[in-house]
Amino acid sequence: MERTFAIVKPDAVRRGLTGDILKRIEASGLKIVALRKIHLSRVDAEKFYDVHRARPFFSGLCDYMTSGPVVILVLQGEGAISKWRQLMGATDPKNADTGTIRKDFGIDVEKNVTHGSDAPETAAQEIAFFFPAREILA
Repeated sequence: MERTFAIVKPDAVRRGLTGDILKRIEASGLKIVALRKIHLSRVDAEKFYDVHRARPFFSGLCDYMTSGPVVILVLQGEGAISKWRQLMGATDPKNADTGTIRKDFGIDVEKNVTHGSDAPETAAQEIAFFFPAREILA
């Protein structure tokens, strides 16, 4: 069984889409093994997105991710990383496949409603950043 990390981003939480997104996750066969609603601090957002620090969008990304509460999750299942990425769709909602979360709910490349780990190493780092092992209930 593989695990991945997911975020329901501030615009999705603000627009009341969390339940719709969680329903799609569960319907896909992925199991939610940890879930919490938090409001990221600027320090945490900068640490979490540190890999993008040199990019021109870094400051705006941190502003956006601290603009309201997010829902953070650990998902588990066979091929969880690729399954979640397929369910989300392309980063830019305009390029996402019909029926994906980002196509159906995303506004633009920034307000694309969800985040997902891109590799097993990234998933492990992102999960550990937010969740102590005792909070992951498989």
